[in-house]
Amino acid sequence: MDYKSSLIPDGNAMENLEKQLICPICLEMFTKPVVILPCQHNLCRKCANDIFQAANPYWTNRGGSVSMSGGRFRCPSCRHEVIMDRHGVYGLQRNLLVENIIDIYKQECSSRPLQKGSHPMCKEHEDEKINIYCLTCEVPTCSLCKVFGAHQACEVAPLQSIFQGQKTELSNCISMLVAGNDRVQTIISQLEDSCRVTKENSHQVKEELSQKFDALYAILDEKKSELLQRITREQEEKLSFLEALILQYREQLQKSTKLVETAIQSLDEPGGATFLLSAKQLIKSIVEASKGCQLGKTEQGFENMDYFTLDLEHIAEALRAIDFGTDEDEEEEFIEEEAEEEEGVSTEGKEGNTNEEPDE
Repeated sequence: MDYKSSLIPDGNAMENLEKQLICPICLEMFTKPVVILPCQHNLCRKCANDIFQAANPYWTNRGGSVSMSGGRFRCPSCRHEVIMDRHGVYGLQRNLLVENIIDIYKQECSSRPLQKGSHPMCKEHEDEKINIYCLTCEVPTCSLCKVFGAHQACEVAPLQSIFQGQKTELSNCISMLVAGNDRVQTIISQLEDSCRVTKENSHQVKEELSQKFDALYAILDEKKSELLQRITREQEEKLSFLEALILQYREQLQKSTKLVETAIQSLDEPGGATFLLSAKQLIKSIVEASKGCQLGKTEQGFENMDYFTLDLEHIAEALRAIDFGTDEDEEEEFIEEEAEEEEGVSTEGKEGNTNEEPDE
């Protein structure tokens, strides 16, 4: 069975196959050995080692000191994170199938004649292929341009040498860019972790702050209830005293009203003897009733409740001054207060000694 003819058809299929055999790092056809990543993408082992070394600069490979730990890098095709053991890229499995396809492809390409138009031609000399590179102008050109054309005074070099050098430079740039992308991805992961931790810490301190203010609310509600109960008790005592006085005065009023009615009836008696029989006792009862009007009275301002007034301005100021602070700030404030108190005590002591007169 002819594997070459079955695997490598003619026409555009060759170009499509070549695209599948291009390394995403060096942008050239895979160079053996070819390694396969856990994500099923392929790399030249040299390219894989370059990006692995760039992402893990302190990891030592073969020939250096032995590293007891592995490293990691990201696949340049899908960004999947590849975790390596202590063997590095040498621990990756070779893709022998891709290597065999590359060999067959190269044999097929070498046996095919060069198709017209497959090589870029010079714009000035349409029949001449571009085969040299102008170092002065930094452009590819043809031999006739060097001999007769615009590049006669320029320095030129073989196209293949410049081609290999620039491809190597581009490969190195790609490796650096991929390694830089890995570092950026690491920074992004760290920043995302910082966002998560910031949210968690903010939620925690919010919960703690809410609990502390809830405790303050509870203390205020408890104190409010206590003070209201004291006012209520005072109110009940005063009202009870006033209601008792009202009852006493009403009883006295009823007695006085009955005496007045009895006295008026006595005045209406036509006979003097009948009047005199009851007049003396009636007069005595009225006098005693008049003396009995000296009942209890309330003092001036008895109904006043102003002594239950609270001055909460200093507490309100303290509440307005509530702010976030550290334990160090509280300790400094405490030390300053102690120092001020000690200065006040020492000043009072000096004044006392000055005011004392000497004994004669």
